[in-house]
Amino acid sequence: MGEIYDGLCSDCREDSVYVDEPLCMKCGKEIESREGEYCYDCQRRKHIYDRGAAVFKYSDKVRKSIYRFKYSGHKIYGDFYGKEMHDRYREIITLWKPEAIIPVPIYRGKFRKRGYNQAELIGKRLAELTGIPIDTYILTRSRNTIPQKELNYIFRKKNVENAFKVTGSVVKYNKIILVDDIYTTGCTIDACARVLKNAGVKEVYFITICIGQGI
Repeated sequence: MGEIYDGLCSDCREDSVYVDEPLCMKCGKEIESREGEYCYDCQRRKHIYDRGAAVFKYSDKVRKSIYRFKYSGHKIYGDFYGKEMHDRYREIITLWKPEAIIPVPIYRGKFRKRGYNQAELIGKRLAELTGIPIDTYILTRSRNTIPQKELNYIFRKKNVENAFKVTGSVVKYNKIILVDDIYTTGCTIDACARVLKNAGVKEVYFITICIGQGI
């Protein structure tokens, strides 16, 4: 492992490649042509969220970094990733005008075992840098789910159906940003967006650490 840089191993940092324009106007994946508006996945599938962005392309080094962040207690990575989100997308966040940052929740059993929610750590750092309040209570995961990486699109969608709920009957926000680690097909973000919009949120955006191709 290389030297630690801003809380992240230098080997991982050097191999972490930013997503670059042109980008899909829906999910933020790279697309081949500047004349196109949407990636192949977003052309085929309708999403419930309004728009999203990611910092890095999905790569083996980023995957290993996120694994250490989630499962090996490397909580300091949350500061690094939250700062990267802020530095990369501060202007877009300003344009979106969110009233709250909401981390994608994990199931309470996983939280007890792990001791933290990685999305919450990222969200807290992003909240500190933007001045936007973080709300870790409004959205909860009501049941355990299989890791999405093990499933194809159809089963990913079924896996997170009815997996989230909003505490209370009405949400006080009009616009929010969801924060999570990885975006692939958008099933998890859509499942969160569905319950939030059903509860009164008008616009749901997201930012993730990295983004990969859908399946």
